[in-house]
Amino acid sequence: MNNKLKPRRPLKEKHYWEEWTGRIYTSICVVFLIVVMFSIVYFVASKGLSTFFQNGISISEFLGGKTWNPTGEPAFYGALPFITGSFITTLLAALIASPLGLCAALFMTEIVPGKGKKILQPAIELLSGIPSVVYGFIGLSVIVPLLRSIFGGTGVGIAAGCLVLAVMILPTVTSIMADALSALPKGLRESSYALGATRWQTIYRVIIPTTLPALLTGVVLGMARAFGEALAVQMVIGNAPHVPTSLLESASTLTSVITLSMGNTTMGSVHNNALWSMALVLLVMTFVFVILVRLLERRNRV
Repeated sequence: MNNKLKPRRPLKEKHYWEEWTGRIYTSICVVFLIVVMFSIVYFVASKGLSTFFQNGISISEFLGGKTWNPTGEPAFYGALPFITGSFITTLLAALIASPLGLCAALFMTEIVPGKGKKILQPAIELLSGIPSVVYGFIGLSVIVPLLRSIFGGTGVGIAAGCLVLAVMILPTVTSIMADALSALPKGLRESSYALGATRWQTIYRVIIPTTLPALLTGVVLGMARAFGEALAVQMVIGNAPHVPTSLLESASTLTSVITLSMGNTTMGSVHNNALWSMALVLLVMTFVFVILVRLLERRNRV
């Protein structure tokens, strides 16, 4: 009996060391991730805040100024046109993509749940893997000429940027909404049907109100991606540094002006620091979107 029990001791010691190795490896990865995250935040914040503390530009002038002319005499660093362009394109893209994503998710999960998940969901998820430059090129080749032929003008502007962004965030919104609808307990549907409700009454009176926080989470995540998109919007929005007054008017966003101007500035100059301040605004908005998602997840209790 004693001879049979002896081989188990090395096996127990092996599992003990494997567990500690896994804990140490996981801890190192978590610490590295935290250090990288705080390093990025510190680097962007230090560069972005130097515009106000070292170069003497006021925050109100930067956030509320309508003139962007860093090479003029005197120079103006008003980022309001770019902030306005980013918010307008993001909000309009979300307004376009949200109902389309909701209808597609309902069709896949409630109307044809079998074929929808096998055919439509993989096809929609493939759209999220297409590079943004492809979306921008399609928008430049299809959407811009279409808007030009219908409304006149050049075709580039807020409307073209919104349509391109709506198509880009549609797979994200649809996938998250479909997952939220699939996670709904079947008992709620069956209870509604047992009370005599039709399919459509069950959808808009039971399913949508119950899963509304999760559905809004998909919309917020789509807006987060749209707010940080650069190349696709840059190709179709016109990149004009002024506050737009029409959807057909050219405008610019924070990401587009950063990508266009960062390589042409000197590190440490006022112009370069102003661009880093725009990057800081993008970072702050990213944190806002993350906080909104967390708040919606707390409400998502089915």
